Amino acid sequence: MTSNGSTPRWPTGRGIRSGIVLQFGADRADILARALTTGDPLADAVVDVEHTGDGKEVRSQLRQGVTQGLASISDPHPAIAALLADAETLPDYASDEVLDTGSLPFFTMPSAAHIVSLSAGALIRVYQSPSIAEVLTTTGRLIDGADRRIRETGTWVSTAMLPGSLRPGEAGYVATLQVRMLHARMRHLALTRGYDENVHGAPINQVDLARTWIDFTLTSLEAEAQMGLGLTTPETESLYRYWWVLAHLLGIRPELVEGIQSNAQAQRLDDMLQAVTGPLIPEAQALATATLKSVSELVNDFFNVPTALGTPVLHALARRFHRSNISDEMGLRHNATADRALNIAITRIRRHRTKLRSDPVRWQQEQDRQLEASRAQLSTDPGLLYAQ
Repeated sequence: MTSNGSTPRWPTGRGIRSGIVLQFGADRADILARALTTGDPLADAVVDVEHTGDGKEVRSQLRQGVTQGLASISDPHPAIAALLADAETLPDYASDEVLDTGSLPFFTMPSAAHIVSLSAGALIRVYQSPSIAEVLTTTGRLIDGADRRIRETGTWVSTAMLPGSLRPGEAGYVATLQVRMLHARMRHLALTRGYDENVHGAPINQVDLARTWIDFTLTSLEAEAQMGLGLTTPETESLYRYWWVLAHLLGIRPELVEGIQSNAQAQRLDDMLQAVTGPLIPEAQALATATLKSVSELVNDFFNVPTALGTPVLHALARRFHRSNISDEMGLRHNATADRALNIAITRIRRHRTKLRSDPVRWQQEQDRQLEASRAQLSTDPGLLYAQ
């Protein structure tokens, strides 16, 4: 229901409400109706003020408050106070254990593996959403920004996963709020450039945000498992709990994602979100092509395949991450030679990982090594990810 008690208008390009009721029930349909028509009210309010005469002061307060805390601002604008008060009030489940150790399974594999799963897995699936592709189109970030999106997204994820980094003022917290504000600014920009809410719902709405959350969890985890880098059940649960905290900081409504602790549970949510995602649009193929092109050299190094096979192997890998009909529509090409090379590489990776796991000391050393490598890589670019 809306604030006046009415049901939000269902976007015409996001399925049919009666069908959602039949599949998932009326309560879930109501949650989806609100989610499809809601962006991020707290962040959106800040962006609205940024476009008024108080904009310069509000941006200054935001920069200070994100890095130094709400208490550091002597007379915060109400919109800034509301956003930061919410962000700084971490949920009860954000215990010291979750904040300090919840992300450690992320560092049981090299950063290159995450970039491959991020690009060939998560981002390609994000672009399958017509509303996301439409936002990128209307804001001019469809193709030209592909390289930058991969670098920025990879840097954000690596920063956010550093142990202890999601506490207010720490690097992961700062980077995640910057991502949240980027979404809000793109949302505002899309609405000034002809984005059709009646068709797609609010730009970067709560369904889109939850679906992206699924792609950074379920899609990436399953992609990495297919690359020979699977996690145990406790490791998977640990990462999901950590991502609950990230969802809070990103402004994702808790009723959409909190409580998910396994890929099976995430898949049930994804089935519901997919039902209101809408059909693939032509721009999605262009986004996929630009994304894969950006990381083809990395595939050569990680899988130890000849340079000439880099792009074909990446396409073959992406086809394993996505359904065959979607892969065909996204222009992901089949190559038998690349498939054979990929099978050999994955078998080698899986055997090496199993051997490491069999020795707890070596396993811990490998995790420590990957964590330190990530810290070192991030230290070469200590600045903020996005302009405030």
